[in-house]
Amino acid sequence: MSHPREADLAQLIRELIAAKVEFLVVGGAAAVLHGAPTTTRDLDIVHRQTSENISRLTALLEKLETYVREPGDRRIKPSSQLLAGSGQLNLLTSLGPLDTLCRIHDGRGYDELLPHTQELSDGNVTIRVLDLETLIEIKSKTGRARDHLVVPILLALRDERGSQETS
Repeated sequence: MSHPREADLAQLIRELIAAKVEFLVVGGAAAVLHGAPTTTRDLDIVHRQTSENISRLTALLEKLETYVREPGDRRIKPSSQLLAGSGQLNLLTSLGPLDTLCRIHDGRGYDELLPHTQELSDGNVTIRVLDLETLIEIKSKTGRARDHLVVPILLALRDERGSQETS
C-alpha cells in the first residue's frame, strides 16, 4: 500500500486526539492553524515523553502503518526507544507525513513548550498549538531557508492581529 506524500492534517489530528496522545502542534502546521496563508505537506508535533504517552503514540503509529521516511524506503518502524529520545522522527503514515519531535532544535521539549502554546478549537476538536510569538522565534532561529521565508508572513499576521485588538 502506498502512503500519501501530503498529510491529511485534520484526520491525523483527530487520530492523535482519539488515541489520547498528548502533543503540541508546531512547525508549518502551526502557521497554517494560526491562519498564515501558507501550505505544509506534513504535521509536526512535539509529544509528551511519558511512558504512557509514548505507548499510546506507538500504538497509533502501528495502526497507521507508519515507517521512518528515509532513503531506500526500507520501511523501518518507529520504536518506543526512538520516541523517548531527543531527536526528530520523520515518519510516513497511512494519512501522510508526520514528524514527531522529541525536542525542537534548541532543546526544548513538550514540558518547556507547553507554556508557549494556546488552545485552538473548531467547536468539535481542541488542540494545543505553539503560540505565534514562539513560532516566530523558532522559525527565525532554525537557519533553514524555508523557515526564514515564512517569518515575514507570521510577523504580518501578528501585527494584523495586534491592530485588530487595539481597534
